[in-house]
Amino acid sequence: MAKDKTGFNPDREQNEMRHVEVELDFTPNALASVLYRQGDTVILVCVTKERSLPRWFPRDATKGWVHAEYSLLPGSTDSRFRRERNGAKGRTQEIERLIARSLRAAVDLEALGPVAINVDCDVLNADGGTRCASITAAGIALRLAVRRLIASGDCLPADLRPSDEDRRSGWTAPKLNDVERANHEMAVMPNELAAISVGLLESNVWLDLDYHLDSRADVDMNVIKTSDDRYVEIQATGEEATYNGEELMALLAMADRGLEALWDAQKVALDGAE
Repeated sequence: MAKDKTGFNPDREQNEMRHVEVELDFTPNALASVLYRQGDTVILVCVTKERSLPRWFPRDATKGWVHAEYSLLPGSTDSRFRRERNGAKGRTQEIERLIARSLRAAVDLEALGPVAINVDCDVLNADGGTRCASITAAGIALRLAVRRLIASGDCLPADLRPSDEDRRSGWTAPKLNDVERANHEMAVMPNELAAISVGLLESNVWLDLDYHLDSRADVDMNVIKTSDDRYVEIQATGEEATYNGEELMALLAMADRGLEALWDAQKVALDGAE
């Protein structure tokens, strides 16, 4: 049985995405921050460099790590969302892990070097697609953070990294020129990362589900992909309904339309940013 469509009156076309806005460095203390709006869903992403790698890393590790945390702020939903003071609950944990593995899929951890990065995604306002918006926003913030780590000498090509003896003798990080910095950035993050939701409503495929659409969808799908046309993850669920192979391919094709737009928006937002 399909979901109840009472009151279904969409305000945009099936293949029309919500408006996307990106504001860099919304907060000054983070290594990089992004205020990201996709329609009425608003995400604040802050990236910080940790003092050391996780304790389970070997002492002589040559690769880095990217961790993510996610939270809905109390005023982000129509009824107050209670803070998870005793640790993330099941849904939050699942989304955190999705964001983190998506980011790690977009990063060459060996090229990053022995650096630990934490990415915090806080939902300021939720109107559907919060996990997808968080992944897209986190990808933008992470690239800006990597760019800055390279400029500061904290993220260097393997042949320029200091040995323990170098550090003890007062090593100074080399300065890369513009071309070297750009090349290393592309070695660390070769592609853009984005995520988008799509869904089936009354056998029609819809792009970028807000709450109004998502709550009525017979099938909803989250698609995470890198700009070299490689999937990170696909989450597709029938909500009291089923879908066939032809519908699955139509959902993926619609997702590609949205992902292309998001990759373009990322490039525009980061063009010239330092």
